[in-house]
Amino acid sequence: MRRVFAVVAALTVLAVPSTNAGQSDRARTESMARRATDRLQALQREAERLASEERTLLGDVRKLEIERQIKAEEIARLDANTASLNAELETTTARIAELEASERVAGPQLRTRLVEIYKLGRARYVRLLLATPDARGIGQAARTVAALAALDRQRVASYQQTLSDLTAARASLEQREQQLAALRADAEKAQADAARATDARNALVRDIDRRRDLNAQLTGELQAAQQRLQAALRDLAGGSASVNTALPLRPFQGQLEWPAEGAVRGRFASTGAAASNGIEIGAPQGANALAVHDGTVAFAGAFAGFGNLVILDHGSQAFSLYGDLLEVLVKKGDRLDRGRTVGTVGPTPTGAAGLYFELRVDGKPVDPLQWLRKR
Repeated sequence: MRRVFAVVAALTVLAVPSTNAGQSDRARTESMARRATDRLQALQREAERLASEERTLLGDVRKLEIERQIKAEEIARLDANTASLNAELETTTARIAELEASERVAGPQLRTRLVEIYKLGRARYVRLLLATPDARGIGQAARTVAALAALDRQRVASYQQTLSDLTAARASLEQREQQLAALRADAEKAQADAARATDARNALVRDIDRRRDLNAQLTGELQAAQQRLQAALRDLAGGSASVNTALPLRPFQGQLEWPAEGAVRGRFASTGAAASNGIEIGAPQGANALAVHDGTVAFAGAFAGFGNLVILDHGSQAFSLYGDLLEVLVKKGDRLDRGRTVGTVGPTPTGAAGLYFELRVDGKPVDPLQWLRKR
């Protein structure tokens, strides 16, 4: 916390960067112009990549929307089929119930009739013929016996067939109902997956739009810087004193070179007990600490809580801080190019050698790891 308050105090009392341009020649201005041009080309390539990615994503979104509509139609059709199937199932169930009710009424009679048939033995209806008292009744008895036998067979077979058919129909309908339920579940899952994928694609499109807006803003800042650099070159060619030109820091986010070689030993943390506005890089004692961007030395000297400290002003309320230096090799008012040595690495408060590095954009601390080049 002492470091936080110390930096705030330091930045509050910083004097306006010296108007002394120092050693500013044509070669330096041309180098800055080339660097701005290279970064502009990189931003333009990024803009083209984002535009291509957005077109692809919008195509994906359209395909997913169509797929979701198709799945919705499938679900609607499955719902209609399910409703029709449920109606058939209810009808079949009702028919089975009617048949079972009829069986409860006719069942006792049929069972009695079957018992009587069983009692007749293997001869069955032949006994009825033999029991006829005269020859005249034999023909009539034969017809009666045949009719009774046919009726008995028909009643039993009809009942069994109807019950079997209805049971099979009900089983088939229930199986179809299960299949439709499974199909509907699959269709709902596919529709939900398509909806999530669509939301994800839309989020990516929004992110691309945000990055494109930022890209356009950074491009505008660099183009303005280029115009100032060209004006400076014209002044130099005409023998006039050069103007104080500088490249803005913001367009170089993620492209800044590291101020020292070494592993990150302490990380940026804006809150918590271990709050820190910067990072600590474990570099060997005596190693060079380098400016990450062009700027003007706003402070160079001892500062409580930071050992020897150098603060570079990059313009537009952007600053870089280099603390725990063994030796300071610049003085206030110096204009530095990126890569220039500001001092040497010294001991940190824990005793181990290292460099404290902090970045402030719009006057507020930012995580340096989001601004330094990936390695």
